[in-house]
Amino acid sequence: MYRWIILLHVISAFAFFMAHGISIAVALRLKHEHQIERLRALLELSDVSKLTARISLVVLLLAGIVGGFMSSWWRMGWIWVSLALLVLITIVMARGVSPYFNRLRKAIGSPYLIGMKRQPAQEPSPAAEIEALLSGPNFMGMTIIGMGITVVIIYLMMFKPF
Repeated sequence: MYRWIILLHVISAFAFFMAHGISIAVALRLKHEHQIERLRALLELSDVSKLTARISLVVLLLAGIVGGFMSSWWRMGWIWVSLALLVLITIVMARGVSPYFNRLRKAIGSPYLIGMKRQPAQEPSPAAEIEALLSGPNFMGMTIIGMGITVVIIYLMMFKPF
């Protein structure tokens, strides 16, 4: 049964990275777009992938926890560090990227979120405000940090150094 749980863990990780990769690509592309309709299309694409990313992240987490109990990994330090890094990167990305995407959605006149509540579309903001938002954060740095932490987590799971 343990192997099946780990298989589920790995498959959900692949599903998460495939779905989340859409949002990463959108974030990296936004600075190069200036037409409202293209911005809307990109942000809509990102929005569509969020449900799959969230569900697969939950399955990844649950399967990892169950697998940890099945093999008594919880007495080892590597699993705790892996879990802490996953929680850390999830919080950093959610607080660093989601608010920006929502401000941009609002500015271009698309539906957006305040907290967990969906707000209706409104008139787009002036072009200068949209351009100011687009020149904002550099997502390449966050992408590199996210990938780096992912590599560390994979290393910890494969080599179990402590």
